[in-house]
Amino acid sequence: MRLRRILPPFLKERKKTVADKGFAAVAEPEQATEVATRERRHQKPKRQPRYHVILWNDDDHTYGYVIRMMQELFAHSKEKGFQIAEQVDKQGRAICLTTTKEHAELKQEQIQAFGADAEIPRCKGSMYATIEPDSSSPE
Repeated sequence: MRLRRILPPFLKERKKTVADKGFAAVAEPEQATEVATRERRHQKPKRQPRYHVILWNDDDHTYGYVIRMMQELFAHSKEKGFQIAEQVDKQGRAICLTTTKEHAELKQEQIQAFGADAEIPRCKGSMYATIEPDSSSPE
């Protein structure tokens, strides 16, 4: 004679439901799960440090060249391009963009590959640009 295990009806129902869905039953403390979920929801993503793309002045490029470059590489308006050209001319340098390090490096390379100013015959190549950390950016 074989003995049969008798389960109360509510356990039979639960066992059947879990088995039918292919789930493995794992007991987790509800409070710990709720706390972990709440903490994840309140965590802000870590911000990447910001970098300035700096354009440096020289005597071999015109305002028109700088304005055109700012429009093509940075999608700045003519007015913003003029402001940057004027700042480079008067102060020796200007911030073109503040962004992530990878994007700043890309923009620096694009400035330095933009080519010579056709309006100035002695111009040999592109303008000089550097990147530097934004001092107000959290590291």
